[in-house]
Amino acid sequence: MFDYGGDPATTGPRHLRVRGGTALTGSIDVKTSKNAGVALLCASLLNRGPTVLRRVARIEEVNRILRVLGSMGVAYEWLSPEGDLRIQPPERLDLTRVDTDAACRTRSIIMFLGPLLHDYHQFELPFAGGCELGDRTVEPHLTALRRFGLSVERSQGRYCATVKEHVEPPGTIVLTERGDTVTANAIMAAARFPDVTVIRNASCNYQVQDLCWYLEQLGVRIDGVGTTTLTVYGREEIDEPVDYAPAEDPIEAWSLVSAAIVTESEITVRRTPIEFVEIELALAEEMGLAYSRSEEYLAANGRTRLVDLTVHPSPLRAAADKIHPMPFPGLNIDNLPFFAVIASCAEGGTMIHDWVYENRAIYLTELNRLGARVKLLDPHRLQVEGPVRWTGGEVVCPPALRPAVVLLLAMLRAQGVSELRHVDVIHRGYEQLAERLQLLGAEIEPF
Repeated sequence: MFDYGGDPATTGPRHLRVRGGTALTGSIDVKTSKNAGVALLCASLLNRGPTVLRRVARIEEVNRILRVLGSMGVAYEWLSPEGDLRIQPPERLDLTRVDTDAACRTRSIIMFLGPLLHDYHQFELPFAGGCELGDRTVEPHLTALRRFGLSVERSQGRYCATVKEHVEPPGTIVLTERGDTVTANAIMAAARFPDVTVIRNASCNYQVQDLCWYLEQLGVRIDGVGTTTLTVYGREEIDEPVDYAPAEDPIEAWSLVSAAIVTESEITVRRTPIEFVEIELALAEEMGLAYSRSEEYLAANGRTRLVDLTVHPSPLRAAADKIHPMPFPGLNIDNLPFFAVIASCAEGGTMIHDWVYENRAIYLTELNRLGARVKLLDPHRLQVEGPVRWTGGEVVCPPALRPAVVLLLAMLRAQGVSELRHVDVIHRGYEQLAERLQLLGAEIEPF
């Protein structure tokens, strides 16, 4: 047993040794959403009252946000081993003592802009970090937040923010990017603006829905949740005790489904948020995947539809068309990398088009070290040929979360012993992933 909580440099394994070629079996529960969890931690700054979040994933991304919150004076307490967390902001945040190291290692820090602009006319935040996925502009955030009086200058690795005292009601805002964090920032800015704000071209993805439902419990009415047009009825002050349970993580769910597909195993992935993996399932079904599912039931938030998915060993064929992501309800950008390893197990050639990020596709060519045939056509397109004969190898984790997990799944399939080195990046987004795969029969040894 090993613990992934806290700083992985001291409490988590730095490397994993994998003996592959063994079928997995059993059932596994999906943890709550990483991306919803960090958005809700940022949104807790809107509320002067206490926030209790249920079953928060104990991952490094959450730890980093908590370190930043704690450095600003926010009190937080883990209430149970299951991940229940209580957050209480102070009367005034101390924005002069922000933990720069933690802030620079997470892109989620950008979602502090929306909450902070309500109470602080001037403040600074370190530049956002996170996975190395190429240039990820913050301009869409700033374009939206300017309508609430925020202006930002970049200086010496920091965002220097100034907020106008008197701002005309934004009315209708059209987001220039249908991004999840961009939408979250606009919603949090509108939540405490004492007027009605319409947000068009909004993301309707899972973490945005959880954020809206959390704010509704705080008395902020939001119409159009689950669509690309949101109408937010803001409240100037929010001081409410709130108890909220974010829904399960569709990216972790698809990671676990992919583990079953790649290892040709029969696994039941329980508590899968079906609405957010339907496209992925439809594509995999076209490639030959056989699976069964339970009747739907509701997550603890009372809104998100869950099922138990059982994956059956299936011969796969290449996708008939290229596989590419789209904003929800399309294939999730974070689930796209898993199709590189799935396509490597299929008969024929599959093109994967990762059009969003400049640098991520190249990391998937690391699968070739394990016997795959992945060809980088340009910075955004991959040609994957299969099936391949997977062989063990030693690979250093790329600095991107999903490609790192893709390599781990390939090692579960590969004959012989593999080593995945410097797995800190996996701790960013997955709670005890290796340990939970062990419970399904995976032979994984941390060292």
